[in-house]
Amino acid sequence: MRRTAGLILLALAVLCAALSPLLRWYAFPRLAKIPANQYQDMVLEAKDATLLDYGTMRARKVDKITIVQTLKGDVAASERIERTTDRDVVVWDGLSYVVGPDGQMVSRIPERYIFDAHTQEPVHAPGESVDGDPVRRDGIEFKWPFLTEKRDYAYFDAQARVTAPIHYRGTQDFRGVEVYYFEQVIPWTKVPFPKTLPVEGVTAKSLAGTGTTRWYTTVRKFWVEPLTGAPVYGEEIHQEELRGGTLLGGRDKVTAFAGHVKMREDYIEHTVDLVKTNRTLVLLLTSYLPWGLLILGGLLLALALWLEARGRRPGDPEPAEDGEPEPVTA
Repeated sequence: MRRTAGLILLALAVLCAALSPLLRWYAFPRLAKIPANQYQDMVLEAKDATLLDYGTMRARKVDKITIVQTLKGDVAASERIERTTDRDVVVWDGLSYVVGPDGQMVSRIPERYIFDAHTQEPVHAPGESVDGDPVRRDGIEFKWPFLTEKRDYAYFDAQARVTAPIHYRGTQDFRGVEVYYFEQVIPWTKVPFPKTLPVEGVTAKSLAGTGTTRWYTTVRKFWVEPLTGAPVYGEEIHQEELRGGTLLGGRDKVTAFAGHVKMREDYIEHTVDLVKTNRTLVLLLTSYLPWGLLILGGLLLALALWLEARGRRPGDPEPAEDGEPEPVTA
């Protein structure tokens, strides 16, 4: 009986030892994915900002500018691209909608971002765009990969349509969550006008005809939870200028927008709570379950060996061999 129990325990120990690396290296890459139908929104604000009045072409101080960012998964497009790439693909339709203090639209810039559901690496396919212009992204955008490392990453800037390093600057504590702090600087760069502008009849094409150009610079900051790769907080020190041409009435340049953009407090709280929940799920697959199974396998192996050792104690009668009758005494 002991020998049978020992064999069962030994089999269970081997099973646990085999499942441990399978969970970490096989199951985790296949289960930890961004869902193709994900929808999320984020509200950011720039208080005491500077904004261009297109009616007078003069910069003015405003109490607040609001930026609403939405990301919506296109499941049908994801499935169509997956059939040609043999990868798990997510297609996000994003929209950055800027609202002035009077509630009127300042600009709206849509984009389509196509990426690998697990690694977050860009997947190049028809439809990849910013404000209707085709682009080819190199580097991440919006989200870092699962198990983010303490190193620099390539990050795509949608305004400038360029990829530049975003630098790891250290580990911090953000509201009880250990995060990696990243920072990117985009120097003054000539960028296209948004295709949708707040003044009726004024288009990017008509502005370009005046010889006036649009320039942009930003300091981008992210605090990223490393297990999930999700930013829990972000800021931008953002500046835009119009330069030259006949539109400015002889002036060299005018500020189109300047402000310190920050996430709104209610969205910070929601994001932190969501990331904490997802962090626990990632830990289950990468740490808790693999190590738990490994430890359980070791305990089962020790118990199996202990039972086997007890079954072989000195002084116990040797089992009778098959076919030999036991001696009979009077």
